[in-house]
Parts: sequence; structure tokens; C-alpha cells
Amino acid sequence: MPVRTAKALVTVLGIPQKPQIFGHEQPIDEEKVARLICRSSGSKPAAQLRWRKGNRDIKDTVTEVVEDPNGKTFTVTSRVEFRVTKEDNEVEVTCTVDHESLQNSERSTTQKLQVHYKPTAKIEPHPQYPREGEKLQLQCDGQGNPIPQEFLWEKEGSDAPLQLSSDSVLIFPFLNKSDSGTYVCTATSSMGSVVAKYNLDVSDHPQLPTPHVHSTPGPSQPICHASMASAPSFTPAPIQDASPVPSTSSTYHAMIGGVVAVIVFLLLSLLIVLGHYLIRHKGTYLTHEAKGSDDAPGADTAIINAEGGQAGGDDKKEYFI
Repeated sequence: MPVRTAKALVTVLGIPQKPQIFGHEQPIDEEKVARLICRSSGSKPAAQLRWRKGNRDIKDTVTEVVEDPNGKTFTVTSRVEFRVTKEDNEVEVTCTVDHESLQNSERSTTQKLQVHYKPTAKIEPHPQYPREGEKLQLQCDGQGNPIPQEFLWEKEGSDAPLQLSSDSVLIFPFLNKSDSGTYVCTATSSMGSVVAKYNLDVSDHPQLPTPHVHSTPGPSQPICHASMASAPSFTPAPIQDASPVPSTSSTYHAMIGGVVAVIVFLLLSLLIVLGHYLIRHKGTYLTHEAKGSDDAPGADTAIINAEGGQAGGDDKKEYFI
């Protein structure tokens, strides 16, 4: 008996089919209006459909209920419209069926939006701070949906273009000062073009790069200009040693200072000893000169007389003794 009741319930309640989403087959251009349709048939009573874009519910919907040809179930159609931006690219849009026959289960369909938007570009040097004589590669990094497939390289002030191809890299095999100037990369996709500029300054006095970005609208469609001024001969400042251990040069300076101090001390000591000796010698000379100067016509004779007199005095003392 319970089995029959369940079958009767199924007969009365039409279980809705898994919903289908239409209108997402082609990519949508940014700032255009996306129109999506969700449809589910076989429900009785008529099911309800709800939308979500990413993590947000879409409230502005239009629902239409049509009876199926069998005369027992219904087909429910829900339409939604919203304006897309480039942030909507790859965002999931979900349509879910709500019906009492599903109880705790859920039937839904998810599709990813494909949004075409205008490209952006910037120029990256490799290496970042090249020097004269080195190899330099300028990479025109183009982003967008679709991705730019054509790159035009030009140098301001030059009539002829440098390069036009699908290759986004401009190569300088041997960098020299004549390469200095402003280089322009025009990246093009089906959604438009974008211009990026790079100021190359090959000089003996490196300067810090000063990137800047600006936009300039074109005659038919907006074109973004991304400019970067930089000096490829820039050399990063050396990193100072934060360690408290003295460097090798400081150790050498301390050793040289110590040796010089020792030499100066020795010279001063030698001068003191020499001065002391000269002073004592001068006193002896004056003493001998004074003893024999009474009857001597000169200094040398006085010294000889003084020495002779001293000797006589000694003999005299011996005689009295």
C-alpha cells in the first residue's frame, strides 16, 4: 500500500527536468547587455527558477509558464538581463530549479560568461637595469580578451617602424648610447589597440626609473597609453653590512694606526735620551773649561790645564799622605 501511495504521489507531482541555459554561446563585448534564458519542463505544479551570478542573486527576472503538450505538466522559462564588464569574464552564472518534489535535492546548471574587453599593455625590460654593451629585451606585455596578436614597434623621431609581427619582444643585441630614445609598442586585438611607451636612456650617470601611466582617447575608440621612463644603466646601491663585526678595511686601518703610534713613541723616547746626554756633556765641558780658564788663552788650553791641575792635585795629596 505505501508503494502505491508513492506512485500516486509521483503521478500527481511532476518532477522538473534539469534546467538549460541559452544565450551564452558567443562571447559578449564589455559594456554590452547579456540576455540569458533558463528553461525547465515537466514540473507539476509549475517550478520556480532562480539566478545567481558569482556570489550574488539576480532579482530582476521575467518568468513565463507554459503548459506542456501532454496537458499534465508545465515548462517554466526565466529571462535575465544585465550589463557586463571585463570583471565578469569567467564568472559563473547559475540557474536553479526549486520544486516540492525535489525535497532536499537540487537541480541546477552553471555556465561561465565569456566577455571580450579592450586590451592593456606595458613594456618590461629584461634585464631591468641593463648597462651599455649588454643585451636588452623589451617585452610588450599585452593583456585582454582576446589577447593581442599584433605588435608594432616604433621609435619616436624615426620614420620607419622597427618591427611589425606577432612577436612582442624587441631585442637590442649590443646596447649603446645611440639606442637612447622613446620606444612605442602598439598592441592590437579585435577589441582595439593600446599604446605603451618606454624611455630608454643609455648614459654614464644612471637614474632611478620613473614609471607613469596615462590614457588618451582615440578618434574612434579609447586607446590607453602606458608610459614608462627609465634609465637602463641604473646600478642598484650597494647593500650596507649591518653586522657589528668590523670590516677588513677597518682592521687594516687600526693596525696601521698602532704601528705609527709605536714608531712615534720610539722617536720621542730617543729624542729625550739624546737631549739628556747632550745636556750632561755640555755641563762637563763647561766645568773643565772653568777650572783651567784662569791662565789659559783659549778654551782648549783651559781644558788641558784643568785636567793637568786635577792630576797635580791628586799627586799632591799623595805626597802629603
